[in-house]
Amino acid sequence: MKKTYTTSEVAHIIGVHPNTVRLYETLALIPSVKRKKNGYRIFTDFHIDQFKLARTAFHIEVLQNGLRKQMLSVIKASASGRFDEAIGLTQDYLISIQNEIEYAHEATEITQALLQGKQKTVPIALKRKEVSEQLNITMDTLRNWEMNGLLTVKRKENRYRIYTDEDIKRLKIIRTLRCANYSLSAILRMMHALSVDKNISIKEVLNTPGETKDIISVCDHLIISLKHAKNNAEAILISLYDMKNKYSHQLNKKINNFNPPL
Repeated sequence: MKKTYTTSEVAHIIGVHPNTVRLYETLALIPSVKRKKNGYRIFTDFHIDQFKLARTAFHIEVLQNGLRKQMLSVIKASASGRFDEAIGLTQDYLISIQNEIEYAHEATEITQALLQGKQKTVPIALKRKEVSEQLNITMDTLRNWEMNGLLTVKRKENRYRIYTDEDIKRLKIIRTLRCANYSLSAILRMMHALSVDKNISIKEVLNTPGETKDIISVCDHLIISLKHAKNNAEAILISLYDMKNKYSHQLNKKINNFNPPL
């Protein structure tokens, strides 16, 4: 006989409040739930596994640069039984995480070179759209950073903005700090501090939440958090393959019964 669970039993197994179980159902983070004639919800092992997968996903603290949105797409695809799609999205997510790790390391190297006076400047002049595509950020984001004083971009005689190699390097540092959930005001103070204190260690700054008000809105140590996100995504990928093997046949059978051949 197939195992079923009540709302309170699911809450106990997962370690959450029953209201959280209902919230996940409302947000379509778990499969749709059948009800008994008395209105009580009926949960299955699929719901339990999906709930565990979602909880693992939400342990990730990296919220910026579309990473949370990507993972949310994974959860919803899995909840709908679209396991192949969820697997593909998770693989894309892992690529994004690896890119963010590389961006973080690059920002570290750029800043250290800046502080040591060893940075090499390449004579380039890029338009805003080209910068947006190169750094994988929106043009609106660039405008926002400029409006908040993080960057002052020179203009040509025709008033078009032109981004130099120095601008690109500064933007890469800002991008990394935003991924680490630094506020715009904190980044502004950070960039100012880097220009004043030549002995500051950017590696230490990026991986250690500040204890002073100079660094605010830090969710977690960036590089450490990215590695945790990568580990969690790899675990999610394993779970998705397992869930595909366990539930695909069951879900396909339901679809065939709902749509009998003509």
